[in-house]
Amino acid sequence: MGIIISGISLPVSAGDEAAIRSALTLAGVKRAGRAQIARRSVDARRRGGIKFCYSVYLELPDGAEERALRRLGPRARRRERASFAPVPGEEKLAARPVIAGFGPAGMFAALALARAGYRPLVLERGAEVSRRVEAVERLSGQGRLDPRTNIQFGEGGAGTFSDGKLTTRIGDPLCELVLREFVRFGAPERILYEAKPHVGTDVLREVVCALRREVIRLGGEVRFEEQLTGLRMGPSGLRAVVTEREELPAEVAVLALGHSARDSYEYLAKSGFSMEPKPFSCGVRIEHLQREVDRALYGPEAGNPLLPPGEYQQSLRRGDRAVYTFCMCPGGVVVPSASEEGGVVTNGMSYAARDGENANAALVVSVGPEDFGGDLLAGMRFQRELERAAFEAGGGGYTAPCERVGSFLGEPVRGPLVSPSYLPGVRECALSPLFPPALSEMLRTGLRAFGARQRGFAAPGALLTGVETRTSAPLRILRGAGFEAVGNPGVYPCGEGAGYAGGIMSAAVDGLRVAEAIITRYRPIEGAEESA
Repeated sequence: MGIIISGISLPVSAGDEAAIRSALTLAGVKRAGRAQIARRSVDARRRGGIKFCYSVYLELPDGAEERALRRLGPRARRRERASFAPVPGEEKLAARPVIAGFGPAGMFAALALARAGYRPLVLERGAEVSRRVEAVERLSGQGRLDPRTNIQFGEGGAGTFSDGKLTTRIGDPLCELVLREFVRFGAPERILYEAKPHVGTDVLREVVCALRREVIRLGGEVRFEEQLTGLRMGPSGLRAVVTEREELPAEVAVLALGHSARDSYEYLAKSGFSMEPKPFSCGVRIEHLQREVDRALYGPEAGNPLLPPGEYQQSLRRGDRAVYTFCMCPGGVVVPSASEEGGVVTNGMSYAARDGENANAALVVSVGPEDFGGDLLAGMRFQRELERAAFEAGGGGYTAPCERVGSFLGEPVRGPLVSPSYLPGVRECALSPLFPPALSEMLRTGLRAFGARQRGFAAPGALLTGVETRTSAPLRILRGAGFEAVGNPGVYPCGEGAGYAGGIMSAAVDGLRVAEAIITRYRPIEGAEESA
């Protein structure tokens, strides 16, 4: 089992081995059966220089472990390793489970079901990774959108074209298991101990493909460019799923649709599914020079190759409204993320090296029914209206509207001027008219407040590019204690698109929890061999 010793703070130059030696000394032993870094974060407060803060995992003989726990008190704890081994239930499935969507929720649900012998069928409206890359490059380079395959839709989901952040606040023990699976399929081992793990879009694409191959090896099937278009319900629950090509018998369907599946939301609403509007956030992408972010966070130690590119996270609340940064991409680019004709959507993306000139982050404001109305699909329409306004302001061709921070705040614009990274290009114009007045004013409030906290955040030459609207789902598909959709047995809403997650990690965990509910209820498909 082993123990974890925390609270080890060392100069950046000391190195990981020094942290392990410190842990051994604190435990009162000279060696351990196994010793490794469990967690490493940057302490950039600069009191006595920037430091790395460590937690170290040690495997010790029982007596030495007990002595270390007594000696160190709250600085030491036993490590409980997460496991996922649901016991199959007794109900019989006449058809294999169907999973709609192959983003993080769908991928991990499919992996868990395939390993347990359920031979899942995955339907993904978009294309596999290599074709997705071509589609995204056509939009960036030529302004040509493929509504079926883009940054929102396709193998791996929206997170495939992002920074590949693996941070979350949900605190579920399965988070550790998800990280181990990412490593198993090709992610670097450092994500197991970094406080802010990320893999980058280039590495994540390879991980996603490796995971898909494993699902297929275990008896699952993945069909790309085949969209779920309907559900046939009977008196006792789900009877079949309908695609553009055929109707397939099914008693279990996992709806891992993603937060941009607007046509699916419309279908479910017309079909009487229990859903509710959900708050989300919208705003812009803000770009800074990465070197200026590093200077603001690291001071004189900016540029130290042992330090990661600087990251920030800012938030402010005024009454019921919040403004905050989200999905910060060090050394990244702003990317076109539309999934509908005639709308501009922005997002951030970076590669594993995070070595680009600019940093970018979403700068967004929370919105709710008081902003967009209380009917079920009002939030979705609100997003669409912002995106179409941005398209018109950009002049068409998916050129995005942008404005200097100085101009947005009504101040003089001076250098250094951040060069826009967004392709297919930007058009400078006033951004305030795109948003309701309360949102524009909250963006200004946030800029001024964050600029007071972090040097250079509100630099006049920094760049705002609009609009960021797909921060999370605008509604929630209601489900009961067994994860089934309320009033629709056999249908399992799952992940970010169903309103139960907010990022790669939480969506993956929700996929595992939904798979667990299915496994513990049903027997594996007859004739399938259980795989480990």
